[in-house]
Amino acid sequence: MNCYKNGTTRLLLTKIPFFKEIILSSFSCANCGWTNTEIQSAGRIQEQGVCYTLKVKTKEDLNREVVKADSATTRIPELDFEIPAFTQKGSLSTIEGLLDRAVAGLEQDQVVRRATHPEVAVKIEEFIQKLRKLKEVENEFTLVIEDPSGNSFVENPVAPQKDEALTVAFFKRTVQQDIQLGIKADDDLDEEPAGNDLETMRNEVLTFNTNCPECNAPASTNMKLVQIPHFKEVIIMATNCDSCGHRTNEVKSGGATEALGTKITLHITDPSDMTRDLLKSETCAVIIPELEFELGMAALGGKFTTLEGLLKDIKDLTVSKNPFICGDSSTADRIQKLREFGEKIDKIIVGELDVHVILDDPAGNSYLQNVYAPEPDPEMTVEKYARSFQQNEELGLNDMKTENYEEKNNVPAVPGGTE
Repeated sequence: MNCYKNGTTRLLLTKIPFFKEIILSSFSCANCGWTNTEIQSAGRIQEQGVCYTLKVKTKEDLNREVVKADSATTRIPELDFEIPAFTQKGSLSTIEGLLDRAVAGLEQDQVVRRATHPEVAVKIEEFIQKLRKLKEVENEFTLVIEDPSGNSFVENPVAPQKDEALTVAFFKRTVQQDIQLGIKADDDLDEEPAGNDLETMRNEVLTFNTNCPECNAPASTNMKLVQIPHFKEVIIMATNCDSCGHRTNEVKSGGATEALGTKITLHITDPSDMTRDLLKSETCAVIIPELEFELGMAALGGKFTTLEGLLKDIKDLTVSKNPFICGDSSTADRIQKLREFGEKIDKIIVGELDVHVILDDPAGNSYLQNVYAPEPDPEMTVEKYARSFQQNEELGLNDMKTENYEEKNNVPAVPGGTE
Protein backbone atom coordinates (compact mmCIF):
# COMPACT_ATOMS: atom_id res chain seq x y z
CA MET A 1 0.00 0.00 0.00
CA ASN A 2 3.05 2.31 -0.14
CA CYS A 3 4.19 1.96 -3.77
CA TYR A 4 1.21 -0.21 -4.94
CA LYS A 5 3.52 -2.86 -6.38
CA ASN A 6 3.46 -6.52 -5.42
CA GLY A 7 5.06 -7.55 -2.13
CA THR A 8 5.13 -10.71 -0.02
CA THR A 9 2.90 -11.54 2.96
CA ARG A 10 3.92 -14.36 5.29
CA LEU A 11 1.41 -15.94 7.69
CA LEU A 12 2.27 -18.07 10.70
CA LEU A 13 -0.28 -19.82 12.90
CA THR A 14 1.37 -20.31 16.27
CA LYS A 15 0.45 -20.85 19.89
CA ILE A 16 1.74 -18.57 22.64
CA PRO A 17 1.25 -19.76 26.24
CA PHE A 18 -1.52 -17.85 28.01
CA PHE A 19 -2.61 -16.12 24.78
CA LYS A 20 -3.90 -19.26 23.04
CA GLU A 21 -3.52 -19.36 19.23
CA ILE A 22 -2.50 -16.30 17.22
CA ILE A 23 -1.88 -15.51 13.56
CA LEU A 24 1.31 -13.58 12.82
CA SER A 25 1.25 -11.63 9.56
CA SER A 26 4.39 -10.04 8.09
CA PHE A 27 4.43 -8.02 4.84
CA SER A 28 7.54 -6.79 3.03
CA CYS A 29 8.00 -5.02 -0.30
CA ALA A 30 11.23 -5.56 -2.23
CA ASN A 31 10.47 -2.55 -4.43
CA CYS A 32 10.24 0.26 -1.85
CA GLY A 33 11.36 -1.50 1.33
CA TRP A 34 8.08 -0.91 3.20
CA THR A 35 7.26 -3.48 5.91
CA ASN A 36 4.29 -4.14 8.15
CA THR A 37 3.49 -6.66 10.85
CA GLU A 38 0.15 -7.56 12.41
CA ILE A 39 -1.17 -10.00 14.98
CA GLN A 40 -4.65 -11.52 15.16
CA SER A 41 -6.15 -13.82 17.74
CA ALA A 42 -6.99 -17.24 16.34
CA GLY A 43 -8.29 -18.57 19.64
CA ARG A 44 -11.56 -18.19 21.44
CA ILE A 45 -12.84 -15.01 23.05
CA GLN A 46 -12.25 -15.12 26.81
CA GLU A 47 -15.13 -15.31 29.29
CA GLN A 48 -14.40 -11.82 30.64
CA GLY A 49 -12.99 -8.61 29.26
CA VAL A 50 -9.78 -7.17 30.70
CA CYS A 51 -8.60 -3.63 31.41
CA TYR A 52 -4.91 -2.79 32.02
CA THR A 53 -4.05 0.54 33.64
CA LEU A 54 -0.33 1.38 33.63
CA LYS A 55 1.32 4.35 35.33
CA VAL A 56 4.30 5.15 33.09
CA LYS A 57 6.91 6.74 35.37
CA THR A 58 10.29 5.96 33.77
CA LYS A 59 11.73 5.33 30.32
CA GLU A 60 12.12 1.67 31.27
CA ASP A 61 8.31 1.42 31.33
CA LEU A 62 8.29 2.26 27.61
CA ASN A 63 10.06 -1.07 26.95
CA ARG A 64 7.22 -3.16 28.38
CA GLU A 65 5.94 -5.63 25.81
CA VAL A 66 2.27 -5.35 24.91
CA VAL A 67 -0.11 -7.65 23.07
CA LYS A 68 -2.90 -5.40 21.76
CA ALA A 69 -5.84 -7.15 20.12
CA ASP A 70 -7.79 -5.36 17.38
CA SER A 71 -10.80 -5.21 19.75
CA ALA A 72 -8.83 -3.24 22.37
CA THR A 73 -9.35 0.45 23.09
CA THR A 74 -6.23 2.45 24.03
CA ARG A 75 -6.50 5.64 26.08
CA ILE A 76 -4.15 8.27 27.53
CA PRO A 77 -6.40 10.27 29.91
CA GLU A 78 -3.88 13.10 30.44
CA LEU A 79 -4.15 14.02 26.73
CA ASP A 80 -7.81 13.05 26.26
CA PHE A 81 -6.44 10.69 23.59
CA GLU A 82 -8.20 7.50 22.55
CA ILE A 83 -7.70 4.87 19.86
CA PRO A 84 -11.12 3.21 19.45
CA ALA A 85 -11.54 -0.53 19.08
CA PHE A 86 -11.27 -2.07 15.59
CA THR A 87 -9.52 1.01 14.15
CA GLN A 88 -6.10 -0.69 14.24
CA LYS A 89 -5.00 -4.23 13.60
CA GLY A 90 -3.70 -6.25 16.53
CA SER A 91 -0.01 -5.92 17.30
CA LEU A 92 2.79 -7.33 19.42
CA SER A 93 4.83 -4.28 20.38
CA THR A 94 6.00 -2.14 23.31
CA ILE A 95 4.57 0.96 24.98
CA GLU A 96 6.97 3.07 22.90
CA GLY A 97 5.85 1.19 19.79
CA LEU A 98 2.20 2.03 20.53
CA LEU A 99 3.10 5.73 20.79
CA ASP A 100 5.10 5.63 17.55
CA ARG A 101 2.20 3.90 15.80
CA ALA A 102 -0.23 6.57 17.03
CA VAL A 103 2.08 9.34 15.80
CA ALA A 104 2.47 7.65 12.41
CA GLY A 105 -1.30 7.37 12.07
CA LEU A 106 -1.83 11.07 12.81
CA GLU A 107 0.96 12.11 10.43
CA GLN A 108 -0.37 10.00 7.57
CA ASP A 109 -2.65 12.70 6.01
CA GLN A 110 -0.90 15.81 7.30
CA VAL A 111 0.29 16.85 3.81
CA VAL A 112 -3.31 16.94 2.53
CA ARG A 113 -4.55 18.69 5.67
CA ARG A 114 -1.97 21.47 5.35
CA ALA A 115 -3.30 22.21 1.88
CA THR A 116 -7.03 21.89 2.58
CA HIS A 117 -7.44 22.59 6.32
CA PRO A 118 -4.30 24.35 7.59
CA GLU A 119 -5.80 25.23 10.98
CA VAL A 120 -6.69 21.59 11.67
CA ALA A 121 -3.21 20.52 10.53
CA VAL A 122 -1.58 22.93 13.01
CA LYS A 123 -3.65 21.59 15.91
CA ILE A 124 -2.86 17.98 14.97
CA GLU A 125 0.84 18.84 14.71
CA GLU A 126 0.73 20.31 18.23
CA PHE A 127 -0.90 17.13 19.48
CA ILE A 128 1.72 14.98 17.73
CA GLN A 129 4.42 16.89 19.59
CA LYS A 130 2.64 16.13 22.87
CA LEU A 131 2.63 12.43 22.03
CA ARG A 132 6.33 12.52 21.16
CA LYS A 133 7.08 14.33 24.39
CA LEU A 134 5.54 11.43 26.32
CA LYS A 135 8.49 9.28 25.21
CA GLU A 136 10.78 11.50 27.28
CA VAL A 137 8.69 10.66 30.39
CA GLU A 138 9.30 14.09 31.88
CA ASN A 139 5.94 13.72 33.62
CA GLU A 140 4.08 10.59 34.68
CA PHE A 141 1.21 9.56 32.41
CA THR A 142 -1.40 6.81 32.35
CA LEU A 143 -1.94 4.22 29.61
CA VAL A 144 -5.22 2.30 29.61
CA ILE A 145 -5.83 -0.73 27.38
CA GLU A 146 -9.39 -2.07 27.62
CA ASP A 147 -10.18 -5.22 25.66
CA PRO A 148 -13.64 -6.84 25.87
CA SER A 149 -12.27 -10.00 24.20
CA GLY A 150 -9.77 -10.53 27.05
CA ASN A 151 -6.95 -11.31 24.58
CA SER A 152 -4.69 -8.30 25.25
CA PHE A 153 -1.79 -8.31 27.69
CA VAL A 154 0.73 -5.92 29.25
CA GLU A 155 4.06 -7.23 30.55
CA ASN A 156 4.86 -7.27 34.26
CA PRO A 157 8.68 -6.86 34.29
CA VAL A 158 8.97 -7.78 38.00
CA ALA A 159 6.96 -11.01 37.72
CA PRO A 160 6.18 -12.98 39.78
CA GLN A 161 6.13 -10.05 42.24
CA LYS A 162 3.23 -7.63 42.18
CA ASP A 163 3.64 -4.70 39.78
CA GLU A 164 2.74 -1.54 41.71
CA ALA A 165 2.47 0.50 38.51
CA LEU A 166 0.13 -1.92 36.71
CA THR A 167 -3.51 -2.55 37.59
CA VAL A 168 -5.44 -5.40 35.99
CA ALA A 169 -9.23 -5.51 36.21
CA PHE A 170 -11.61 -8.03 34.66
CA PHE A 171 -15.17 -7.12 33.70
CA LYS A 172 -18.33 -8.62 32.26
CA ARG A 173 -19.04 -7.58 28.69
CA THR A 174 -22.11 -5.56 27.80
CA VAL A 175 -24.58 -6.72 25.14
CA GLN A 176 -23.20 -4.06 22.78
CA GLN A 177 -19.66 -5.38 23.22
CA ASP A 178 -20.85 -8.95 22.54
CA ILE A 179 -22.43 -7.71 19.31
CA GLN A 180 -19.20 -5.93 18.28
CA LEU A 181 -17.21 -9.13 18.88
CA GLY A 182 -19.69 -11.11 16.79
CA ILE A 183 -20.71 -13.53 19.55
CA LYS A 184 -24.27 -12.22 19.69
CA ALA A 185 -26.56 -11.17 16.84
CA ASP A 186 -28.08 -7.70 16.68
CA ASP A 187 -31.57 -9.10 17.09
CA ASP A 188 -30.75 -11.48 19.94
CA LEU A 189 -33.25 -11.21 22.76
CA ASP A 190 -32.64 -12.36 26.27
CA GLU A 191 -34.70 -15.42 26.90
CA GLU A 192 -36.46 -15.90 30.18
CA PRO A 193 -34.51 -18.47 32.19
CA ALA A 194 -36.36 -21.60 33.06
CA GLY A 195 -37.12 -22.30 36.68
CA ASN A 196 -34.39 -24.29 38.44
CA ASP A 197 -35.22 -27.28 40.56
CA LEU A 198 -32.61 -27.10 43.32
CA GLU A 199 -33.33 -30.63 44.52
CA THR A 200 -32.69 -31.99 41.03
CA MET A 201 -29.40 -30.07 40.83
CA ARG A 202 -28.28 -31.40 44.21
CA ASN A 203 -29.02 -35.01 43.34
CA GLU A 204 -28.01 -35.18 39.69
CA VAL A 205 -24.99 -34.33 37.55
CA LEU A 206 -26.07 -32.05 34.71
CA THR A 207 -24.27 -32.34 31.35
CA PHE A 208 -24.20 -29.86 28.48
CA ASN A 209 -22.21 -29.67 25.24
CA THR A 210 -19.34 -27.24 24.76
CA ASN A 211 -15.98 -26.96 22.97
CA CYS A 212 -12.55 -27.82 24.34
CA PRO A 213 -10.62 -24.65 25.34
CA GLU A 214 -7.39 -26.21 23.98
CA CYS A 215 -8.23 -27.94 20.67
CA ASN A 216 -11.77 -26.54 20.16
CA ALA A 217 -13.13 -30.04 19.52
CA PRO A 218 -16.66 -30.89 20.77
CA ALA A 219 -16.61 -31.87 24.44
CA SER A 220 -19.00 -32.18 27.37
CA THR A 221 -19.10 -30.28 30.64
CA ASN A 222 -20.49 -31.81 33.83
CA MET A 223 -22.07 -29.56 36.46
CA LYS A 224 -22.99 -30.40 40.05
CA LEU A 225 -24.27 -28.43 43.03
CA VAL A 226 -22.16 -29.43 46.07
CA GLN A 227 -22.45 -28.56 49.75
CA ILE A 228 -19.05 -27.86 51.37
CA PRO A 229 -19.05 -28.71 55.11
CA HIS A 230 -18.86 -25.68 57.42
CA PHE A 231 -19.23 -23.38 54.39
CA LYS A 232 -21.90 -23.12 51.69
CA GLU A 233 -23.12 -24.54 48.40
CA VAL A 234 -20.98 -24.17 45.28
CA ILE A 235 -21.38 -25.17 41.63
CA ILE A 236 -18.54 -27.34 40.29
CA MET A 237 -18.11 -27.63 36.50
CA ALA A 238 -15.65 -30.10 34.94
CA THR A 239 -14.78 -30.42 31.25
CA ASN A 240 -13.09 -33.49 29.72
CA CYS A 241 -11.95 -33.61 26.09
CA ASP A 242 -11.76 -37.04 24.45
CA SER A 243 -9.82 -35.61 21.48
CA CYS A 244 -6.75 -34.11 23.19
CA GLY A 245 -7.21 -35.33 26.78
CA HIS A 246 -7.43 -31.81 28.24
CA ARG A 247 -9.20 -31.60 31.59
CA THR A 248 -10.29 -28.53 33.46
CA ASN A 249 -12.57 -27.64 36.36
CA GLU A 250 -14.14 -24.43 37.51
CA VAL A 251 -16.08 -23.40 40.59
CA LYS A 252 -18.87 -20.86 40.86
CA SER A 253 -20.38 -19.64 44.09
CA GLY A 254 -23.90 -20.97 44.58
CA GLY A 255 -24.87 -18.09 46.86
CA ALA A 256 -24.95 -14.32 46.96
CA THR A 257 -22.11 -11.91 47.65
CA GLU A 258 -21.52 -11.82 51.39
CA ALA A 259 -22.06 -8.63 53.37
CA LEU A 260 -18.39 -8.63 54.41
CA GLY A 261 -15.18 -9.65 52.69
CA THR A 262 -13.10 -12.56 53.99
CA LYS A 263 -9.35 -12.74 54.56
CA ILE A 264 -7.96 -16.20 55.41
CA THR A 265 -4.34 -16.47 56.58
CA LEU A 266 -2.68 -19.89 56.94
CA HIS A 267 0.76 -20.42 58.45
CA ILE A 268 2.22 -23.47 56.69
CA THR A 269 4.08 -25.52 59.28
CA ASP A 270 3.85 -29.07 57.94
CA PRO A 271 3.70 -30.82 54.53
CA SER A 272 0.30 -32.20 55.57
CA ASP A 273 -1.09 -28.67 55.12
CA MET A 274 -0.83 -29.26 51.38
CA THR A 275 -3.80 -31.67 51.56
CA ARG A 276 -6.23 -29.05 52.90
CA ASP A 277 -9.27 -28.55 50.67
CA LEU A 278 -9.43 -25.08 49.19
CA LEU A 279 -12.11 -23.14 47.34
CA LYS A 280 -10.83 -20.09 45.48
CA SER A 281 -13.57 -18.00 43.90
CA GLU A 282 -13.04 -15.78 40.85
CA THR A 283 -12.88 -12.72 43.10
CA CYS A 284 -10.19 -14.07 45.43
CA ALA A 285 -6.58 -12.81 45.48
CA VAL A 286 -3.73 -15.06 46.67
CA ILE A 287 -0.83 -13.48 48.57
CA ILE A 288 2.44 -15.01 49.81
CA PRO A 289 4.17 -12.18 51.75
CA GLU A 290 7.50 -13.98 52.20
CA LEU A 291 7.89 -14.24 48.41
CA GLU A 292 6.48 -10.74 47.77
CA PHE A 293 3.95 -12.44 45.53
CA GLU A 294 0.35 -11.47 44.84
CA LEU A 295 -2.04 -13.14 42.39
CA GLY A 296 -4.94 -10.87 41.47
CA MET A 297 -8.55 -11.88 41.30
CA ALA A 298 -9.75 -13.85 38.24
CA ALA A 299 -6.17 -14.80 37.29
CA LEU A 300 -6.80 -18.52 37.81
CA GLY A 301 -10.60 -18.40 37.79
CA GLY A 302 -12.65 -20.28 40.35
CA LYS A 303 -11.08 -23.50 41.63
CA PHE A 304 -11.96 -26.26 44.09
CA THR A 305 -8.68 -28.03 44.78
CA THR A 306 -6.09 -28.52 47.52
CA LEU A 307 -3.47 -26.08 48.74
CA GLU A 308 -0.85 -28.09 46.84
CA GLY A 309 -2.95 -27.91 43.67
CA LEU A 310 -3.24 -24.13 44.00
CA LEU A 311 0.52 -23.70 44.44
CA LYS A 312 1.21 -25.88 41.38
CA ASP A 313 -1.27 -23.81 39.34
CA ILE A 314 0.53 -20.63 40.46
CA LYS A 315 3.87 -22.11 39.39
CA ASP A 316 2.46 -23.12 35.99
CA LEU A 317 0.95 -19.65 35.42
CA THR A 318 4.01 -17.62 36.43
CA VAL A 319 6.77 -19.90 35.11
CA SER A 320 5.65 -22.57 32.64
CA LYS A 321 2.96 -20.52 30.87
CA ASN A 322 4.55 -17.08 31.12
CA PRO A 323 4.68 -15.81 27.50
CA PHE A 324 7.60 -13.44 28.17
CA ILE A 325 10.11 -16.19 28.96
CA CYS A 326 9.59 -17.91 25.62
CA GLY A 327 11.44 -17.20 22.40
CA ASP A 328 13.43 -14.06 21.66
CA SER A 329 11.37 -11.92 24.06
CA SER A 330 13.01 -13.57 27.06
CA THR A 331 16.10 -12.43 28.95
CA ALA A 332 18.51 -14.46 31.05
CA ASP A 333 17.81 -12.42 34.21
CA ARG A 334 14.05 -12.81 33.84
CA ILE A 335 14.25 -16.55 33.20
CA GLN A 336 16.58 -17.04 36.19
CA LYS A 337 14.30 -15.03 38.49
CA LEU A 338 11.20 -16.98 37.51
CA ARG A 339 13.01 -20.32 37.84
CA GLU A 340 14.10 -19.34 41.35
CA PHE A 341 10.49 -18.47 42.15
CA GLY A 342 9.38 -21.90 40.87
CA GLU A 343 12.00 -23.57 43.08
CA LYS A 344 10.67 -21.68 46.12
CA ILE A 345 7.14 -22.89 45.34
CA ASP A 346 8.48 -26.47 45.23
CA LYS A 347 10.14 -25.95 48.64
CA ILE A 348 6.84 -24.72 50.09
CA ILE A 349 5.07 -27.84 48.81
CA VAL A 350 7.59 -30.21 50.48
CA GLY A 351 7.60 -28.18 53.71
CA GLU A 352 11.12 -26.73 53.46
CA LEU A 353 10.01 -23.07 53.45
CA ASP A 354 8.13 -21.36 56.27
CA VAL A 355 5.53 -19.05 54.68
CA HIS A 356 2.02 -17.67 55.08
CA VAL A 357 -0.64 -18.08 52.38
CA ILE A 358 -3.38 -15.44 52.37
CA LEU A 359 -6.72 -15.76 50.56
CA ASP A 360 -8.30 -12.31 50.30
CA ASP A 361 -11.82 -12.45 48.85
CA PRO A 362 -13.88 -9.23 48.97
CA ALA A 363 -16.99 -11.24 47.97
CA GLY A 364 -16.52 -13.63 50.92
CA ASN A 365 -16.98 -16.74 48.77
CA SER A 366 -13.62 -18.49 49.31
CA TYR A 367 -12.83 -21.25 51.78
CA LEU A 368 -9.84 -23.08 53.27
CA GLN A 369 -10.36 -26.30 55.21
CA ASN A 370 -10.03 -26.22 58.98
CA VAL A 371 -8.58 -29.63 59.84
CA TYR A 372 -9.47 -29.07 63.52
CA ALA A 373 -13.17 -28.29 62.83
CA PRO A 374 -15.35 -27.60 64.70
CA GLU A 375 -12.51 -26.39 66.97
CA PRO A 376 -10.44 -23.32 65.94
CA ASP A 377 -7.34 -23.93 63.83
CA PRO A 378 -4.24 -22.60 65.67
CA GLU A 379 -2.40 -21.95 62.37
CA MET A 380 -5.26 -20.29 60.51
CA THR A 381 -7.04 -16.98 61.07
CA VAL A 382 -10.25 -15.88 59.37
CA GLU A 383 -10.91 -12.15 59.29
CA LYS A 384 -14.12 -10.45 58.15
CA TYR A 385 -13.81 -6.88 56.89
CA ALA A 386 -15.87 -4.13 55.30
CA ARG A 387 -15.20 -3.70 51.59
CA SER A 388 -13.78 -0.46 50.22
CA PHE A 389 -15.54 1.59 47.54
CA GLN A 390 -13.06 0.35 44.93
CA GLN A 391 -13.73 -3.30 45.85
CA ASN A 392 -17.49 -2.73 45.59
CA GLU A 393 -16.87 -1.09 42.22
CA GLU A 394 -14.94 -4.12 40.96
CA LEU A 395 -17.74 -6.42 42.14
CA GLY A 396 -20.38 -4.24 40.46
CA LEU A 397 -22.17 -3.49 43.75
CA ASN A 398 -22.03 0.33 43.69
CA ASP A 399 -24.49 0.55 40.79
CA MET A 400 -26.78 -2.19 42.10
CA LYS A 401 -30.11 -0.70 43.22
CA THR A 402 -32.36 -2.84 45.39
CA GLU A 403 -34.57 -0.19 47.04
CA ASN A 404 -38.30 -0.62 46.29
CA TYR A 405 -37.44 -3.58 44.10
CA GLU A 406 -40.82 -5.29 44.63
CA GLU A 407 -42.86 -2.20 43.79
CA LYS A 408 -40.86 -1.47 40.61
CA ASN A 409 -41.39 -4.99 39.33
CA ASN A 410 -45.01 -5.29 40.54
CA VAL A 411 -44.07 -8.23 42.73
CA PRO A 412 -45.80 -8.30 46.11
CA ALA A 413 -43.44 -8.41 49.09
CA VAL A 414 -43.44 -11.59 51.16
CA PRO A 415 -43.53 -10.86 54.91
CA GLY A 416 -40.33 -12.02 56.53
CA GLY A 417 -38.85 -13.00 53.15
CA THR A 418 -35.55 -11.92 51.59
CA GLU A 419 -34.67 -10.90 48.07
